[in-house]
Amino acid sequence: MNRQIFINLATKNLSAAKNFFGELGFQFNAQFSNEDGCCVIIADNISVMLLSENHFKKFTDKSICDSETSAEALLCISCESRDEVDNLVLRAKSLGANVSGQPQDHGFMYSHNFDDLDGHSWELLFMEQNANE
Repeated sequence: MNRQIFINLATKNLSAAKNFFGELGFQFNAQFSNEDGCCVIIADNISVMLLSENHFKKFTDKSICDSETSAEALLCISCESRDEVDNLVLRAKSLGANVSGQPQDHGFMYSHNFDDLDGHSWELLFMEQNANE
């Protein structure tokens, strides 16, 4: 079985969140998108469901975390190069994201972080493919 993962995130402004991820270059799955949420395609088997807070509340009895002041999760996306990491962070910053700290260079591994418009923490990571050999 080829499993898929759908990460569900609450958003205060669905239109702004959709524009943000679209401008970063991500595509959307129209089959799972409507006025309550949109499905951001991260990879063939990984998607992020951006859900309006009202719609998100239908799936849980828990309160929604204020992701601008509390960490709910750290979301990491692999990149194909250091340049892709840097370019995505710069693009995210130009779209209103808060860039978290400085890039981390560990030789075989390179990463940088940003918080999206809702405060969700994203790490972009490039790792040399032959690092474990």
